Amino acid sequence: MGMTMTQKILAAHAGLDHVEAGQLIEARLDLVLGNDITSPVAIHEIEKMNVDGVFDKDKIALVMDHFVPNKDIKSAEHTKCVREFACKHQVTNFFDVGKMGIEHALLPEQGLVTAGDVVIGADSHTCTYGALGAFSTGVGSTDMAAGMATGKAWFKVPQAIRFVLTGKPAKWISGKDIILHIIGMIGVDGALYQSMEFTGDGIQYLTMDDRFTIANMAIEAGGKNGIFPVDDVTIEYLKDHCDREYQAFAADEDAEYAAEYTIDLSALKPTVSFPHLPENTRTFDEIDEVPIDQVVIGSCTNGHISDLRIAAEILEGKKVADRVRCIIIPATQTIYLEAMEAGYLRTFIEAGAIVSTPTCGPCLGGYMGVLAEGERCVSTTNRNFVGRMGHVDSEVYLASPAVAAASAVTGKISSPEEL
Repeated sequence: MGMTMTQKILAAHAGLDHVEAGQLIEARLDLVLGNDITSPVAIHEIEKMNVDGVFDKDKIALVMDHFVPNKDIKSAEHTKCVREFACKHQVTNFFDVGKMGIEHALLPEQGLVTAGDVVIGADSHTCTYGALGAFSTGVGSTDMAAGMATGKAWFKVPQAIRFVLTGKPAKWISGKDIILHIIGMIGVDGALYQSMEFTGDGIQYLTMDDRFTIANMAIEAGGKNGIFPVDDVTIEYLKDHCDREYQAFAADEDAEYAAEYTIDLSALKPTVSFPHLPENTRTFDEIDEVPIDQVVIGSCTNGHISDLRIAAEILEGKKVADRVRCIIIPATQTIYLEAMEAGYLRTFIEAGAIVSTPTCGPCLGGYMGVLAEGERCVSTTNRNFVGRMGHVDSEVYLASPAVAAASAVTGKISSPEEL
């Protein structure tokens, strides 16, 4: 029996000719990631180990992004802990204020991940890098500590689900609509500890940003990872961002899949995930009038330059509705500069929105947009659990940048086609 794309990458990193679903393996790591919330726990654990430093100072990335710039004393203490650890061990890829960005947008941009890599990160959305043809997955802080110390990690080889994407999506359909449609179709545990492997002729119409968004939210379907084939779009991105050698793995024709779904992208409609689970999806023919209080456009899911371009296109010459707060967060400093040079920031500000420094901030109810009791937010983030962005009686509606920007203008959940 052949292997899936994920299984081939894991086999290569375990030094094995073949692996099967359910097999326990030890694999070498190309990168270990942590942020300002998860890294302090890992640091305290590694200090208990009988090890002399980290396995490779160039293969660890510590990104201060969740509560940075520090929002309070506790977050300041967390970043101080990480800052001192990075300095002590001369960690090459340490990103603090002025250099930081939202980790899962920053690492590909900086060329720290490439096709064929195995990456673990103490953050659940580490699965983002599957867009580049890498195996990447989230782990706990103790696993991060072991990875930093040894450069290895244990994995149970996952089964895979194959998603065949066909057709060309319509104008306002983005990666966010595609992954929300999939999660609505299979549920938040529909791919539990499985690899979500995407293929089909429809992939040619997806930008790298679309693919990052889709892979990013594999975890919201319970997936171990999401992964795309390495095609011309991937290769062009890697040429522009990464100077390391890469290896493009491809699934065998006789690879075994637990399930297979075919999705016609041309038939998809703008999709919104209603509270309080990502699987609670609706299209606009199923949505009644839902007034809102806040819009957030950003996060590791949708803070890319293409996301800001779409938002600017919709907000150009318009105004954010009265009593609606619109918060826009470029995912990295580079994206911030690109948006500034393109004139998007002026468009946002003239429309009545605010623009934040790169931060996870409101996505996890941290800061820069915490919700009060009874408030509703349309957000391009990735989770809408109870209390995710603030008060337990607030509501988060997940949507694409196009839907979020249109909703900011109308003051209610709206499709861009309504403007």
